[in-house]
Parts: sequence; C-alpha cells; structure tokens
Amino acid sequence: MTVTIYHNPACGTSRNTLAMIRQSGEEPEVIEYLKTPPSRAQLVELIGALGISPRELLREKGTPYAELGLADPKWSDDELIDVMLAHPILIQRPIVVTSKGVRLCRPSELVLDLLDNPVDSFVKEDGEAVTRAKR
Repeated sequence: MTVTIYHNPACGTSRNTLAMIRQSGEEPEVIEYLKTPPSRAQLVELIGALGISPRELLREKGTPYAELGLADPKWSDDELIDVMLAHPILIQRPIVVTSKGVRLCRPSELVLDLLDNPVDSFVKEDGEAVTRAKR
C-alpha cells in the first residue's frame, strides 16, 4: 500500500497520525506541505477527493485567516485556493492519501480506516488512549 501524508511536524495531530501510520507497518511518503506546498492541480484534486469545499479545508488557528478577512463569504472557491497556495499554513492538516481513500485526519485516529494493518490501540502524545473499534 502506498500512503502519503501532508504533514506539519509542528502539529501534534499530524505527528500522532504519522506515528499511527508507521506503527501499522507502513512507511509513508511524508510531504511537509509548508516546505513543499501542493501545486494548484494537486490541491484541487485533494479537495475533490476529500469531498469538501475549499472553505472547509481552511485552517483558522495560528494562520493569517482573520487578517486576510477569509471569514467573509465574498471569497470564491478559486480565490480561497489561491490564498491557500500563497499561504500554505492555511491548509488544514494532516491529509492522508491511500488506495482506500483520502481523509483529513482530525482527529488523528481517522487514519485507521485508511490503513491495511491499523494498530488496535495507540496512545497520543497528550496521553489520550485510542482503541480501534473491532469490525
């Protein structure tokens, strides 16, 4: 299985997601999207695969969201994509891509459904225990 994670190493949720992927036995392609932002085509493809609007992929906390006035509904989808490309910190993370689908993994345990051999239990950095529901 090929696994790709759009990752920010400064984000605890992203670090937990990456750890769950690795503990499943996969070594993902890690794209530090702040250093290597996706192209416009890649971002549009990710948004489509996620089944969400560009606005739903916007991150507010710790970003220029407020100062850019992005809460205003005047912004078109294309304009929001342009702003995310100009300011990649506005892209919500982590996004994980596998053959089973594409998902914004917030919370991090959402990654488990995308993996062939997901861990049954995991302890996040903050001490929260995650136990996967048996299917």
